[in-house]
Amino acid sequence: DPDISHLSPEQLATAVESLPDALKPVARGLLIEKRTMSDVSQELAIRQAELVTRLHRAKQLIAA
Repeated sequence: DPDISHLSPEQLATAVESLPDALKPVARGLLIEKRTMSDVSQELAIRQAELVTRLHRAKQLIAA
């Protein structure tokens, strides 16, 4: 996974808000709100495998 641990909470929040719409709710739920994958995938009505894929894409864009 791309390393985003160096970002402050404010930097992370700003980066998440700039993500494409398909990735934003995944990143917000998991990285900012610290919710479980099960909770976020159920809310968004997507499979956990798709959630993991979107989370990885979001982290790649944030780390870029």
